[in-house]
Amino acid sequence: MMRPTAANMQAIRQHTTNIHALIIRDMMVRFGRDNLGFLWTILEPMILCSGVLVIWSNIHSATVHGVPVIGFVLTGYMPLTLWRHMTNSIMRIISNNSGLLYHARLSHFDLIFARLILEFISTTAALTVIYGVLLAVGLAEPVQDWGLLLAAWIFTGWLHAGLGLLLSTAVELYEWVDRFIQPLQYLMLPLSGVFFMVDWLPSYAQRLIVWNPAVNCFEMFRAGYFGESVTTHYHVAYIAAWSFALSMSGLVAVQKSRAKLNV
Repeated sequence: MMRPTAANMQAIRQHTTNIHALIIRDMMVRFGRDNLGFLWTILEPMILCSGVLVIWSNIHSATVHGVPVIGFVLTGYMPLTLWRHMTNSIMRIISNNSGLLYHARLSHFDLIFARLILEFISTTAALTVIYGVLLAVGLAEPVQDWGLLLAAWIFTGWLHAGLGLLLSTAVELYEWVDRFIQPLQYLMLPLSGVFFMVDWLPSYAQRLIVWNPAVNCFEMFRAGYFGESVTTHYHVAYIAAWSFALSMSGLVAVQKSRAKLNV
């Protein structure tokens, strides 16, 4: 078994310091230096999700297919918010911050991981606050399986971080790809599992839709939230395989693109 050397530990500490500094910098650049500015990292996704919750609760009955509508929207829109933040936040991050890479100790991976960590933490905080408020006022149900819910949330972030790495590399190398990102995301939205549960679909559609790893993430998240009161369809090994493959492919793509980007 290989033990970490002093040089490896020093490198890890250096990258940790870099990522921490970059997270603080990103928050200052995006939201300013005052206290409310830092809170916007949480308030931004909270406001968007709250608006959707208000609209759905007013145009639908209390339940949809026997599932409480507030819980259904919460377990759909918050993973969707995480998906969007993990993919869109790193578009052109290397070219837009190329000046920082002149610092010898700062790597392009530091830039990417700092942004991904910031987006994951802020969206997680937003989910926690929204759920806490809804639970306190009696509009949300208690989570049935916190372990499963947390695992699904982490998988959702991991899966779409890997996808974001691939998309961001493609955008950096081929500018025209950027024009297709948003349309493709909108086209994938109806097939992602945000607005339906697999069990509501005909059997032939169920067999097809579960090939989409994002659907498995939504189903797993709802399984953790609602527990056995709903029927869910997901495969943890399938989600893990997709997450690992996308993240490894994305990291390799970013590394290989450095020569072409001259960074």
